[in-house]
Amino acid sequence: MGGSLRGKVALVTGGSLGIGRACALVFAREGAKVVVADVMVEDGERVVQEINEAGGEAIFVRTDVSMAVEVETLINTVIKTYGRLDYAINNAGIEGVIAPTVNCTEENWDRTININLKGVWLCMKYEIQQMIKQGGGAIVNMASVAGLVGFKGLPAYCASKGGVVQLTRTAALEYARDGIRINAVCPGVIRTPMVDRVTGGKPEAEEQFIALEPVGRMGRPEEVAEAAVWLCSDGASFVTGHPMVVDGGLVAQ
Repeated sequence: MGGSLRGKVALVTGGSLGIGRACALVFAREGAKVVVADVMVEDGERVVQEINEAGGEAIFVRTDVSMAVEVETLINTVIKTYGRLDYAINNAGIEGVIAPTVNCTEENWDRTININLKGVWLCMKYEIQQMIKQGGGAIVNMASVAGLVGFKGLPAYCASKGGVVQLTRTAALEYARDGIRINAVCPGVIRTPMVDRVTGGKPEAEEQFIALEPVGRMGRPEEVAEAAVWLCSDGASFVTGHPMVVDGGLVAQ
């Protein structure tokens, strides 16, 4: 894209680590002012420092996306600081506790749904209001291949990510005439802190994940970020309501 987002303002939730961090860095590389939101303050501030030291512009806002008042405050802070919101990557999410459906606890279900699905809805609720006021914008929601196919032991996670895909489609239809494009990205197995937690760093567990990927390796956060940021750009001007798979061929099997 070569700096095509210069002067634009981008928000990335869950921007402290993994795919979110990579999205923030790609936005900054392309010239956008970046707002990093997360509950992980130290890591988030480190991403902001990295962007600013490289000559970009970024701020950090601590935000729990499952809380409406905090999301509203986040969007208000973006507007107070930069005057507008052009792009949003709603990436904040958790994997939850791994257990089959019968053993999934109500606490795990509620926490996973609240962050992964309710959090995306709340972010869109306030992002879209601002984008309507200013005449347009682009949103990308971070779903997963787990929103397209099933995975044993992750009932709440799969349900939340499937919900993100459908929520994306619905909102895209509702606001297409307002100049707002809304898409989702469905990553496959990506080498992130989340995957590291699931595998526990055990080689045999990692090999099981790699075996899911026809390309023979895990993806890199940067590979997902490039797709997500492209969906926000003018290069994707006719793309909306689309769950883009970035998965090394996993769901094609």
